[in-house]
Amino acid sequence: QVQLVESGGGLVQPGGSLRLSCAASRNIFSIYTMGWYRQAPGKQREWVATLTVSGTTNFATSVKGRFTISRDNAKNTMYLQMNNLTPEDTAVYYCKANWGADAFWGQGTQVTVSS
Repeated sequence: QVQLVESGGGLVQPGGSLRLSCAASRNIFSIYTMGWYRQAPGKQREWVATLTVSGTTNFATSVKGRFTISRDNAKNTMYLQMNNLTPEDTAVYYCKANWGADAFWGQGTQVTVSS
């Protein structure tokens, strides 16, 4: 089992920045592919970004150039740096750890972009 805990969400004005954290209960980054997803009100959960074991990153078109993903192996923590936020980024953000058939989700953290 893997527990994931997101934090760092909040209310931010358009154009602002936030950094989300995803703390894992144990060292999993050498095994699990990590990802960020989000779910806006009334919409399906969508993929935002992926960080592979080897360190390769991929981003959804809607966030490419604005979001970056990183990890701190010593802290068992993954980050999502979000810049130039827009109201369309408002959602609950979830992190996910995936390895084969195993998949674990965090509880989510709310990000609201509004003036």
